Amino acid sequence: MITNSTVLVADDSLVIRAVVRAGLEDAGYTVVEADDGPAAIAWCRTCPPDVILLDIEMPGLDGHEVLAALKSDETTRDVPVVFLTGRTGMDDLVSGMHGGAHDYLRKPFEPPELLARVSAAVHVKKLQDQLRRRNAELERLSRTDLLTGLFNRRHMEEQLTSCHSLAVRHGEPMALVLFDIDHFKTVNDTYGHAVGDLVLQDFSRRVAEALRQEDVAARWGGEEFLVLLPLTDITGAAEFAERVRSSVAAAPVVAGGHRVQVTLSGGCALGPGDGVDAVLSHADQRLYEAKRLGRNRIVASS
Repeated sequence: MITNSTVLVADDSLVIRAVVRAGLEDAGYTVVEADDGPAAIAWCRTCPPDVILLDIEMPGLDGHEVLAALKSDETTRDVPVVFLTGRTGMDDLVSGMHGGAHDYLRKPFEPPELLARVSAAVHVKKLQDQLRRRNAELERLSRTDLLTGLFNRRHMEEQLTSCHSLAVRHGEPMALVLFDIDHFKTVNDTYGHAVGDLVLQDFSRRVAEALRQEDVAARWGGEEFLVLLPLTDITGAAEFAERVRSSVAAAPVVAGGHRVQVTLSGGCALGPGDGVDAVLSHADQRLYEAKRLGRNRIVASS
């Protein structure tokens, strides 16, 4: 049997730990040990194992207290716990299962039973991890514009609400930049939608490269893109927008044997102002003004 799973054996008996270690290592598991409750908790928080074999009767903290601590910690709550017990009564076991234990193993135990229960717990952990990864990927996809890789409007709307609330609470600035690719319909009509898609992707890459870690960029709709700049005044927003505009204007998009010259217009607005909708409206007005003045420019307003 080959496995890369790690099992923590938490038991105050050196003999029990040695027997368990020998049986599990022979089966390919990596085994770590703890001789009391606090040591088990500390180990799990530092490097969560795949399964915990936990003695009920231990010094410092007993198994039930350790279990409660593990289940209350987000980093360890999903690690399966298999109780080790020499008691014959059911009260402790029932209490442990109600507290979130995965299974139990009575002492003395036979090696095949040990391996069977650990294997079952590892399987559960792997299924949980797979489900968590799939849910995280689905959540990411639900917030991402698939063509450009930037966030979508849904995610941006949530970020706007959150950032605006923080800006109001702490008296801090926030800025918005609304970009629009100039004459994008002409690009599609002249070169085709495949080239138009490449133009959108190239622009999105340039925006992403200009962002700070705390900034948020999203495809707002069609060829419009919105950038949220927390803790940024109107001068900083205008400088950011101009960097993006000049980068796009300086580098034609090469696609399908064509060199497509792309320009964009942008409107910058400062918040928190009178609310998210008001700041968005100001950015839209400045964008409209940039287009009215001839496009390929940034207009900012405080």
